[in-house]
Amino acid sequence: MFWKILGAIVLVWLAVVILGAVLKALFPLLALAVIGAGLYFLYRSMTGEKDRTDKTVDSLF
Repeated sequence: MFWKILGAIVLVWLAVVILGAVLKALFPLLALAVIGAGLYFLYRSMTGEKDRTDKTVDSLF
């Protein structure tokens, strides 16, 4: 019984370590994506594209 509990603790610890490493590696990409999207929407709001029609799924077919 002791080895099952110890094995479960080790597996949970490894999962947390791996998840932390993945999130730490992807955080800069997420930050760049948020900044890029913000700049894109800021550019779109500042340009005068008021006569543009929205592209919807219905208009594609």
